[in-house]
Amino acid sequence: MILRKFFVGGNWKMNGDKKSLGELIQTLNTAKLDANVVCGSPAIYLDFVRSKMDAKLGVAAQNCYKVAKGAFTGEISPAMIKDVGVNWVILGHSERRHVFGESDELIGQKTAHALENGLCVIACIGEKLDEREAGITEKVVFAQTKVIADNVKDWSKVVLAYEPVWAIGTGKTASPAQAQEVHDKLRAWVKTNVSEAVANSVRIIYGGSVTGSTCKELASQKDVDGFLVGGASLKAEFVEIINANV
Repeated sequence: MILRKFFVGGNWKMNGDKKSLGELIQTLNTAKLDANVVCGSPAIYLDFVRSKMDAKLGVAAQNCYKVAKGAFTGEISPAMIKDVGVNWVILGHSERRHVFGESDELIGQKTAHALENGLCVIACIGEKLDEREAGITEKVVFAQTKVIADNVKDWSKVVLAYEPVWAIGTGKTASPAQAQEVHDKLRAWVKTNVSEAVANSVRIIYGGSVTGSTCKELASQKDVDGFLVGGASLKAEFVEIINANV
C-alpha cells in the first residue's frame, strides 16, 4: 500500500483583506488538521499571512515569473517569495492560462525556475468543457503534464492539481468517478513517462468546486490525494474539507 499524505491547498485567488484573512488564519491555527495544508495568498498579503499562520501550515504565492529580477512590471520572482518566508507557488492555474493567456511553454519555464530557486510547486492542469465534450481530455492534460514534467528534476517538490476548467467556480463538480478516471490515467502517464517510483509517490489533487458536501466521496477515491480548493477555502467549511480523508 502506497501512503501518500493527504494534501489540501487553499487558493484564495483575488479575495480577502487583513481582517477577514486574519480571522481565517486564526481558525486554521486552532483547528485539528489531518493533512498537509498550503494556503495560496494574494501576493500583497504573503508576508502578513506567513507571519500570522502557524508554522505547521504552508503558504503559497499564486503565481511567479520565470526569472529572478528585472524590468518586469507587476511580476514577482521565486527569490522574492522565498525572502518573505514562503515556500510554495501555484503555477498553471486555469485562470492564468485562460484569463491571462499563459502558454504551456511559459508555465514550464516558470516551473523550472521556481524549483531551481527552492520553491515547491502546485502545478495545475485541466481541460475546458469543449475539450471534454470533444473527447480529448487525456490529450490535453497529458500535453500539459509533459511540459511540466520536462522541467522537474525533484518530484518530491511537486504536487499535480487536476482541475477540469468546466468545474471551477461553476458549482459543477466532476463526479468522483470522473475525477478518479483522470487521476488514474495521469498516474499511469507518469509511470510510463517519468518512473514508477514517482507515479507511486506524487500527489495528484483535485480542484473544481470542492465543498464540504462533495469532499468526502471525492477523497475516498484511490488516486485522489487531496484538493485544491477555491471559494470554499475562505469559509469555515475549509476545515471539514482538509479533514475529508479522516
